[in-house]
Amino acid sequence: MARMDDALPWFRELSADKRSWVMLVAQAGVRSLVEWLRRDRTGAVATQEIADEVFEAAPRALARAITLPQTVALIQVTIDLVEEFVPRLAAAGQEAALREAVLRFSREVAFSAARVYARAAETRASWDTRLQAMLVDALLRGDSPDVLASRAAALGWADASPVAVAVGPSPGGDPTAALHTVHRTARRVGADVVGGVHGDRLVVVIGGATDPGAATKLLLPAFGAGPVVVGPAVRSLDEATDSARAALAGYRAAPAWPEAPRPVAADDLLAERALAGDAEARRQLRDGYGALVRSGGELLETLDAYYAAGGVLESAARALYVHPNTVRYRLKRAADVAGFSALHARDGFALRIALAVGRLDPPTPNQPR
Repeated sequence: MARMDDALPWFRELSADKRSWVMLVAQAGVRSLVEWLRRDRTGAVATQEIADEVFEAAPRALARAITLPQTVALIQVTIDLVEEFVPRLAAAGQEAALREAVLRFSREVAFSAARVYARAAETRASWDTRLQAMLVDALLRGDSPDVLASRAAALGWADASPVAVAVGPSPGGDPTAALHTVHRTARRVGADVVGGVHGDRLVVVIGGATDPGAATKLLLPAFGAGPVVVGPAVRSLDEATDSARAALAGYRAAPAWPEAPRPVAADDLLAERALAGDAEARRQLRDGYGALVRSGGELLETLDAYYAAGGVLESAARALYVHPNTVRYRLKRAADVAGFSALHARDGFALRIALAVGRLDPPTPNQPR
């Protein structure tokens, strides 16, 4: 213990109970060495079997309190001290044999320490995987903020803004391997992530990324083949349920747009989501229609004429008895009001769906948003 105090500054800062654990391990190591030397002559016991007994004296919490490099340093100090005392411990003429035996035994102790920490890491990884799956499940169910905060705290979630949810196909195989790829990539981009495999879907919560879409693009190797949808960015994990619902609705509707980019924003799939029965997408499209109604009838009239003319400005202008530039100006106003431009193919499709949804289910002043 005195040598550890002198050689390892961090050892002096350990609490009394942790120092006692280390002492137990050191004593067990010396006893195991003596026992191994006694029994090794007959070959009655394997070196690994004796070496593994060294760490059985310590509680499992020791692997969490002391890192693997620190454990290696402790073993090194102990072995160095034993080697110093070899001349006093060995019988005459047996110094070299004892020193070789100590080296052989220390090698097995080092391997045993690696096995202890490997098992601890596997257990921790499995537990983290379950915790992440539980947090993602709570998000998808829309659990209370307290439940989300509790489970996020257990994972060390920093809740950096903004937060967005990405949904895509699971790559299959061990979920831990998929999540390992997610976390490894997230560290490179400086984002905080939590993920879970739900059935055939991989759901990833991304926090602290300025552009969640760009961050998701870097995470694509973790997903399987198929569409990957990113929900809208929100301020914190408390609001991430909305992003998760939008991403899931977009993932279900994504097959309707085969040429969709990968990843694709859930808001870019509003038309497909509405056709698939997503109430939130219908509400957003209905709001766009309501804004057009409030702006005056000429915008709706122009849109109807434009679509009836097959998207030809001149034909729409003749039907309305106006100049083509007037049609172009009104279409620009409609884009500013509704958020979709009839002059672009994707926006034009969403705008036509918005007109249909709005006419089938007209918004009212008192209708909740």
